Amino acid sequence: MLETFKSRWEIQKNWQLLFPVLGLIGLGYSAYKLAFALTGSYTFLLTISIAVLLFYLLLKLTLFIFKKLENKWILDYKWEMIRVFIVFAVTGSSSMLIGKPIMKFIGITKENLNPIIYWVLFIIIGLIFYQILLVTFGWLFGQFKFFWEFEKKMLKRFGLGKLIK
Repeated sequence: MLETFKSRWEIQKNWQLLFPVLGLIGLGYSAYKLAFALTGSYTFLLTISIAVLLFYLLLKLTLFIFKKLENKWILDYKWEMIRVFIVFAVTGSSSMLIGKPIMKFIGITKENLNPIIYWVLFIIIGLIFYQILLVTFGWLFGQFKFFWEFEKKMLKRFGLGKLIK
């Protein structure tokens, strides 16, 4: 069974199994957090039951997305797609976690600003750090080339393509 899995994901070395394991752990954690948000703290058994269902649905969705992106993204091996998804997840979470203290540091809070303006600024600051962190985490996870090309496309779409020439 493990050999079939390794063959399907083009895993040549055992250390590469780290990425599918991390992906499944992250998916399980996300399913549990969603289930807990949906159920509150009614019963542990209900939360776990919903988490298992959500895990299955999220896994099916993720595999569907992998299939769609398999030909679009240029990667050497299929297991690298998992690594790319992990980088996206870590980057998205990190950019939002960094955005809040930065806004607080420069004196922007919900109390001293219109809520709509606050959230627009929060998204803009989060996007700025997202760009930086995406390439950084891509480099840390050994996918710098992929994320640098992705970043260049994104900047061109924002009309900032002149910055990277």
